[in-house]
Amino acid sequence: MAHLQQPVSLISICCIHHPLTSVDFSFLGKGCAVYFKIIKHHTPQAILLGLEGSDPETIDCGTIPSRYEAILLNKCLQLDGKRHIHFDMDRDMLWRWDQVLKTHPNGIRFSCFDEHGDLLATNEYFSVGGGFVVNDKTKVDENLFYKGVDKSAVHGARLHQTHSVEKGDATPTQPEANDPGHPPYPFESGNSLLALTKRHNLTIAQIVHDNERYFGLSEQDIHDKLMRIWDVMDNCIRVGVTTTEMTLPGRLGLQRRAPMLYRRLMRGFYPGIGIPSVQLIVPGSTPHSLSAIDAPESTEAAAPPNQGQQESVISRSTQTRAPRVTGSFDHPVLPVPPRKTMIPAVDFLSCYAIAVNEVNASGGRIVTSPTNGAAGIIPAVLKYIIEFVSDDPEKSVKTFLLTASAIGMLFKRGSTISAAEGGCQAEVGVACSMASAGFAACMGASPETVLQAAEIGIEHNLGLTCDPIDGLVQVPCIERNSLGAVKAVTAAQLSMASHGIYRVTLDEAIEAMRLTAADMSVKYKETSLSGLATTVKIPLTVPAC
Repeated sequence: MAHLQQPVSLISICCIHHPLTSVDFSFLGKGCAVYFKIIKHHTPQAILLGLEGSDPETIDCGTIPSRYEAILLNKCLQLDGKRHIHFDMDRDMLWRWDQVLKTHPNGIRFSCFDEHGDLLATNEYFSVGGGFVVNDKTKVDENLFYKGVDKSAVHGARLHQTHSVEKGDATPTQPEANDPGHPPYPFESGNSLLALTKRHNLTIAQIVHDNERYFGLSEQDIHDKLMRIWDVMDNCIRVGVTTTEMTLPGRLGLQRRAPMLYRRLMRGFYPGIGIPSVQLIVPGSTPHSLSAIDAPESTEAAAPPNQGQQESVISRSTQTRAPRVTGSFDHPVLPVPPRKTMIPAVDFLSCYAIAVNEVNASGGRIVTSPTNGAAGIIPAVLKYIIEFVSDDPEKSVKTFLLTASAIGMLFKRGSTISAAEGGCQAEVGVACSMASAGFAACMGASPETVLQAAEIGIEHNLGLTCDPIDGLVQVPCIERNSLGAVKAVTAAQLSMASHGIYRVTLDEAIEAMRLTAADMSVKYKETSLSGLATTVKIPLTVPAC
């Protein structure tokens, strides 16, 4: 919703000089991608509430459904919370998948009209992945534009980034004579980043930190912003594992798994020690404290309270059934009885990632890292480091996020982080690479090894397609984040065990991803036109597990 702050400013200007009475949105993109992104990804809610002045960092997520329904019912939109205009969803919000704009597959055109239906102003914007929304005039300072930052209230350095400007691009006023026009350690590739770390004896996290200082942020500002990001990530995991909701929205009727997985993992821990106190809000009731998450309830009836201890033991023993063994015992190869196994690292990583993506699928607050569809990988890996590895959580958070962000910058500049351009390799693949680098950095690996971890993370996601069933960010997206988190840790471990011996560089892998994205059919770029989206019938042929 923060994406819509600049269009709000455009419309507000029209309101001052003209009697604006309506706005029109036209979504333009390849195939049916626009339709699925609009209807399935909560895009209408984000746009309308963004135009009303809300932003994703502060909005009460619980109010979104009711506010959205009120807009549709009353056919009234309150621009920036100040001016009421008429809004008819069927008339004013159009998706034109028959039109493709050159800049990016995901485009939107805003148009303002007066009371006579005459056009007052129009502009086109593009969602290029990772929360960035730009147009041709805002490529240079897109980091300001997509957040709707007031340019008169920020440090001048943020307005004068010229090191990545291409010939012909519009540039802001030139910086002062003593200002180089770029951060102290600009980098555009993995090789240039590695060279900087060697030349200045700095880690990747330190490089990014010092570059942030150039943009007018103090050390405390950087610390607070990083801790805020982690706080939202951590709270997202908490919400995901403690929710009382059983299913995710949508026609799939997919069952939530994070709460059950977490209860299973925490079984046997002392209440209050292994599980922090949390607040659960149940519909129709007041919040109540939960000092521990109970084990899954038995399907058998509970024993009467006056039953003796011996009878209770006998009752429990009779309820235990031998597992069913599939296969013939009259065979040279005897069947293997089922057994349960637990690999704590894998299980916790999977649980954390699934929790985040179930919150995302239900319209909750997450951190775009680097995208919403891949938002579970980085929080899951970082949570695992803090809970099971780190002796200094704050240091780990800063090291991890700063390092991961550097890798994300390389992908955004050298390839793409938009599934509409590159398929799921641009989302889960990039997130896996970022998390691999962050994990290796928190383990004290050298910058060269960190970049190797990032390379392994993306190399084994090349060609990953985006074919969500029914256009929902649920299947296969949720499980894919789980596997991405596990793969990220494995990639980091492999890099640290390689002792600097490798053949493929991160830059080469990023270029390979760019070429793969260019060659990939549009059917596998978030359009739900092939793959699982077409082979799986709705409702699902098998129950959700």
